Amino acid sequence: MLWIKSLHIVFVASWFAGLFYLPRIFVNLAMVAPGSVAERERLLLMAHKLMRFTTILAVPAVGLGLWLWLGYGIGKGPGNGWMHAKLTVVALVLGYHHACGRLLRKFVAQTCTRSHVWFRWFNEVPVVLLLVAVVLVVVKPF
Repeated sequence: MLWIKSLHIVFVASWFAGLFYLPRIFVNLAMVAPGSVAERERLLLMAHKLMRFTTILAVPAVGLGLWLWLGYGIGKGPGNGWMHAKLTVVALVLGYHHACGRLLRKFVAQTCTRSHVWFRWFNEVPVVLLLVAVVLVVVKPF
C-alpha cells in the first residue's frame, strides 16, 4: 500500500502543477493584444498541451486515491469526517479542472470575456484546495 500511496502523491502533485500553470496561461491569453495572432496561437497550443497532460495525470491520481480509499476502508465509522471533507475537496478540484477545459474552449472560440485580473484570482483556487486537502489528510481535524 505504501507504493500506491507514493504514486498517488506523485500524480496528485503533478496534476496540481498543471492546474497551477494552466490558468497562468489564461492570464496571458486574456492580455493578448487584438491582432497578435501568432502570440495567441502559441499560447493556445501551450494551453492545449498542458490541459491534455494535466488530464492524463488526473486519471491515475484519482484512480490511486480510490484504491487507497477502498483498500484502507477509510471513511467508515466515527472520526472519519475528514475523509468526507477531503472527498468534497477532490470533487471541487475535478470541477475546477473541468472549468479550465471550458475556459480553454472559450478562448479557442474567442468568446472568453474574463479579464486577466479575474484569471489571476482564478489561478489561486487550486492553491487553496490543495492546502485544505493536505491539512485534512495530515491533521485529520474531525
